[in-house]
Amino acid sequence: MVAPNRRRLRELEARARRVAIVRPDRFGLQTMKPSMTRLYYGWWIVGGAILCQFAFMSVSQAIVGVFMRPVIDDLGWKVWQFTLGSSLAVGAGAMTGIIAGNIVDSKGPRPLMLVGAVVSAACLLLLGRQSSLVVFLSIYVAAGLVGWNLFSPLVVNATLSKWFIRRRGWALAIGSIGISMAGLIAPFVMTTIVDSYGWRTGYSVLAGFVLITVIPIAFVMRRTPEDYGLSPDGDAEVSSSNVGAVSVAAEARSFTRAEAVRTRGFWLLVVGFGLNQTALTSVLVHAIPFATDVGFSRSMAATALAVNGFGNLASKVVWGYGLQRVEPRLLVMAAYSLSATGVVLMLIAATTGQASVWLAGFLLYGFGFGGTIPLSEFLWAKYFGRSHIGAIRGVGYPITIVGTGLGPVLIGYWSDVSLTYQPAFIAIICAYLVGAVTVWVSREPSPR
Repeated sequence: MVAPNRRRLRELEARARRVAIVRPDRFGLQTMKPSMTRLYYGWWIVGGAILCQFAFMSVSQAIVGVFMRPVIDDLGWKVWQFTLGSSLAVGAGAMTGIIAGNIVDSKGPRPLMLVGAVVSAACLLLLGRQSSLVVFLSIYVAAGLVGWNLFSPLVVNATLSKWFIRRRGWALAIGSIGISMAGLIAPFVMTTIVDSYGWRTGYSVLAGFVLITVIPIAFVMRRTPEDYGLSPDGDAEVSSSNVGAVSVAAEARSFTRAEAVRTRGFWLLVVGFGLNQTALTSVLVHAIPFATDVGFSRSMAATALAVNGFGNLASKVVWGYGLQRVEPRLLVMAAYSLSATGVVLMLIAATTGQASVWLAGFLLYGFGFGGTIPLSEFLWAKYFGRSHIGAIRGVGYPITIVGTGLGPVLIGYWSDVSLTYQPAFIAIICAYLVGAVTVWVSREPSPR
């Protein structure tokens, strides 16, 4: 085993030296020494991640509850039938994730994002023109398969993990600000548009938003820093002759997809993060109908989602700072516990009718929600390295998000049958707590 490992290290070192040579690349750019740049290009990648995740969250999850009542009242559908659309999109995206992860590793995120933006816009336009449940569900399947999941956190955060090692916690936390901003802005803006101009116009507005946001950002995104003669984190002290030395060492410690799936840590992370995704998506989708069912207005429900977005945004500093200094599994326990406490307060507010308790619940839920992406992506990269992170995340993605697809549908069906959301939201609290324990008992796999 020693000789092959040494041979692989020599091959990686030789490749890093070849990449370091200054030459035009296929995009017309030049590779360059880190000292020649004022701002490390990885931070432009972070900026692109913010906007991509804002767009993804806005069209895929944050506005589902906004459209639910207007659509089902207009077309005569059931709650579970409407939520089945977004759930099918999640399931279709799970299958796409397996291929998308490999493409991120080999080609980078740009081709995925361009295809995803065009298909998403087309699907959103069609959603605003259909009146058939079968057509509605078919469009959502297409949108999930080759639409917004191609500029989702799976794609952009796998890219971020390749551009950063030492500052990865901060990069992931800042990049996920887009998720927070979507929760803060999208429900409020889209509720105003839908209530004023109708749900069909609302879908058309979203289509235009995707095109003008995602397509320009796609041309900013790049695969790895080594492709441009840079080192992860943009360390200026690394010379061109040694560029990639840090990443070569990190790459040698990386797991391949086949190696990762044989570890206990991989499956515990899949289950733990999957339970969290189930819980947070179920609350996000059903927050507005839950609010109106217990007597709050649609504007109050939209305000609660905005408060959730504010808590989500405010938490980024905490999670980014903590990831540089605190055991990440402890941070996961804290994040999931905060979100569970927030759901408890929502149930109390549903019984007492206190708006202040309702808003406080969404604040805590959002604060814990804010740790979802930076904490999970940090642990994936910490456990398995950066070289094959796209492929590893891709193969775990279908299992991780199966609850994201099933959860909202089951919650909707439960509420249709029982005529109340309370029992289902108690199950959501349990999902948070079990997910926290599952991640806590996981351990970083031993180096090969």
